[in-house]
Amino acid sequence: MKNKLFFILLILMFAFNGKAQELSIDADIRPRLEYSNGFGNLIPDGLDAGVFVQQRSRIKFGYKQEKFSTYLSVQDVSVWGDTPQISPSDDNNSISLAQAWINFKFGNGWSTKLGRQALSYDDQRIFGGLDWAMQGRFHDAALLKYTKEGFKLDIGIAFNQNGPSRQTTLFDPNNTGNARAVFDYKGMIYVWLHKDWEKFSGSILLANNSYQNLDPTDNQTPIDGTVNRQTFGTHLVVKPSKGLSIMTNIYGQTGEFTEEIDLSAYNALLEVNYKPGKTLFGLGFETLSGDDNGGADGEIKSFFPIFGTNHKFNGYMDYFYVGNHANNIGLNDIYAKTVIKIGEKSSLLIKAHYFAGAKSLGDNIDDYLGTEVDLVFTQKVLSFATLKIGYSHMFASDSMEILKGITNPADTQNWGWAMLVVKPNFLKWSPKPAQ
Repeated sequence: MKNKLFFILLILMFAFNGKAQELSIDADIRPRLEYSNGFGNLIPDGLDAGVFVQQRSRIKFGYKQEKFSTYLSVQDVSVWGDTPQISPSDDNNSISLAQAWINFKFGNGWSTKLGRQALSYDDQRIFGGLDWAMQGRFHDAALLKYTKEGFKLDIGIAFNQNGPSRQTTLFDPNNTGNARAVFDYKGMIYVWLHKDWEKFSGSILLANNSYQNLDPTDNQTPIDGTVNRQTFGTHLVVKPSKGLSIMTNIYGQTGEFTEEIDLSAYNALLEVNYKPGKTLFGLGFETLSGDDNGGADGEIKSFFPIFGTNHKFNGYMDYFYVGNHANNIGLNDIYAKTVIKIGEKSSLLIKAHYFAGAKSLGDNIDDYLGTEVDLVFTQKVLSFATLKIGYSHMFASDSMEILKGITNPADTQNWGWAMLVVKPNFLKWSPKPAQ
């Protein structure tokens, strides 16, 4: 009976409008085994490495026609074994709504996109979907979009609350019991402009985020009022000749860090890639400004990439800007990479980073923090399945020990992982339009 009702609803939905339509049902299932012996921070000597398997199980429903589309994605993110085998329910609250949005097209290139959605722009340094993290990153937002002849414009607005309230609009960023990050915004408005030419593309981003004031005595209790922080800059890519590309980012941050402390910071990146054949070679440098006094002079000078996919930058071991290293000494990152194509279905990425603080940790302390080497092997198993195997090693300096507060780290700091990404399509139905 339930199956019959389901197909009746599908038939009615497509019969409602005679124009071309499409329904799709997809999955994203990715178990990942990790061996963690220094991931995210130096592991102290004498501690055993952590080993676990985490899995994303995501089901995605999409529907679109000429002037309307909608998307719904529900996911379970859990660690193997975190729910008892005979438990009557999932006690870990691991099921969540990943995305749920509707999109209306008005004609002449204009559309609006409303609801829970991933925001991803350019190289994902400032806004990214954070697909490496099993849960991903989403925003509850309303977008006004324009696309025409290589030009794109997005205007986004968001306003967050912990729940419905008839009296105040206080937004508790800690949201006790839900592990909400303290940098979650109360409100946001941004503008992104992008233009493509034959050998050049450029983007401009301007974003203002408002954050609920917190009681300075505990930095947790929300109080009346907000502070506003602005992030702005450009992302440019030029391709002067075949196989050669040059990319640069220039971003600044200003506004209020707190009611008493201002914010003034910058980020710059330059990367050159050359691919003469099947092998890619790349060199790059990125600097993120830092602060050596924690805002004691009334101004924080540390740049933080607010909503980016930070895992793809500054080393895969996530020592910087992945839930850490905020309001710190900043970072200078010199890196080199190569991607070697192995046959038709596999490749090997080799990447090395040289890390140094943008500001000093103190007198007579070397700015050099360490060197990281990352290896990632990718093998296409099926048209909808990919196997990825990675290994990273951190050669940390004494300065890294001071920065991370680990006085007796283990001699070996490494991390290994293996992940199978399976994205099957269960249904893709495009009935012929009614005559």
